[in-house]
Amino acid sequence: MFTYLSLFTDHLRDRWRELHRDAEAGYSTETVVVTALLVALAIAVLAVLTVAVMNRATSIDLGA
Repeated sequence: MFTYLSLFTDHLRDRWRELHRDAEAGYSTETVVVTALLVALAIAVLAVLTVAVMNRATSIDLGA
């Protein structure tokens, strides 16, 4: 069991070093995450605006 744990930690350490050799290695992942957050924020804003417009539209009195 200890051997597997040791191999696993060595593998993780090697992968960590490999990923951090290049300073731009995580740039595309960061861009994707930021873009996804901006899209989620835009959807939330559209949802709030839709509710506000629908509430305003249903409050219009056409009978008078």
